[in-house]
Amino acid sequence: MLSQDKIQRINELSRKSKESSLTEAEKKEQKDLRQEYLKSLRSSFDNQLNSIKVVDEEGNDVTPNKLKESKKNRRFLQ
Repeated sequence: MLSQDKIQRINELSRKSKESSLTEAEKKEQKDLRQEYLKSLRSSFDNQLNSIKVVDEEGNDVTPNKLKESKKNRRFLQ
């Protein structure tokens, strides 16, 4: 999870870029922070997906095989 300070900094740089131009150092910082944010977001989304179990009306597990394999592979990596 990205810290609140980093999220605030992303927002500050975004506001500044709309009002005026960013320096090259600020552009690099903004790019790096955005990449870190996206990595965190993707990881969080991945964790959510791997916690899903799909069941039909009769209570049978109908989780797609691709998701089951992903969960299994994830356990081996941890």
